[in-house]
Amino acid sequence: MTQAAAAPTEMIRSLQRTCELVRSDIVETLGYVGSGHPGPSLSIVELLVTLYFHEMRLTPDDPKWADRDRFVLSKGHGALGLYAVLSRRGFFPRDELFTFESLGSRLQGHPDTLLTPGVELSTGSLGQGLSVAAGIAIGARLLGKETRAYCLLGDGETEEGNVWEAAMSAAKFKLDNLVALVDWNGLQGGVTLEVMPSLEPYNAKWEAFGWHVIDIPGHDLALILDAFREARATKGKPTVIIARTVKGKGFSFMENQPDWHAKKLEGAELELARAEVSARLQALGG
Repeated sequence: MTQAAAAPTEMIRSLQRTCELVRSDIVETLGYVGSGHPGPSLSIVELLVTLYFHEMRLTPDDPKWADRDRFVLSKGHGALGLYAVLSRRGFFPRDELFTFESLGSRLQGHPDTLLTPGVELSTGSLGQGLSVAAGIAIGARLLGKETRAYCLLGDGETEEGNVWEAAMSAAKFKLDNLVALVDWNGLQGGVTLEVMPSLEPYNAKWEAFGWHVIDIPGHDLALILDAFREARATKGKPTVIIARTVKGKGFSFMENQPDWHAKKLEGAELELARAEVSARLQALGG
């Protein structure tokens, strides 16, 4: 990673506070509706907050603005994390989070572009998002637009062959307006990646496919900001940001626990989660 200018402290603090508010919204939604995917929603919070509150050009009042940047959540089971960020960014009221996974709700268990403001692609079948994001990047180039495309993939998801077909195509067309983000939390579903087919040497695979690779701790906001700046400065090839994250990030009893991939949050654990996020918010000034 190249050296970049340090982000102002007040910017980092604002983003940190937004991350904790998003985590609070995720916890309250899970506690209210009794279903969802806590682990994969919490591991991507810093990446999503940085995208939606700093990096991407967008207009919540006009979600279909033609010149907006596009984000594809290829790991669609992290939908609640995306919904919490979209609501905080103003795409729909926060109270709507409590309809999550309910009959008739716009916020289903996986994103639906026909229902939810701010969702660019219906996802859930893993491995498909990068192909669509590459198509968006090609389309923007053909139209002479400055639109950038971002695609967030799970680490296990990148075992899908379609991901590497898209990676080859993106490199061939030199899509420097495309950024892939890999949520590398080391847990695939309810098991560790070690018991799955090996993806190593991981960074070298992306480099061999013609991508610029940035490897960072996935919860360090300053480094995430630097990574997006480096991606913008990279010309002639797409960029992949491999974010080393923690599944269930932010809650002591969830972190790195495979069974929290999809599990009901209730009782003493719900109260502990509330207490932990509340303490962090107080430390950040309320």
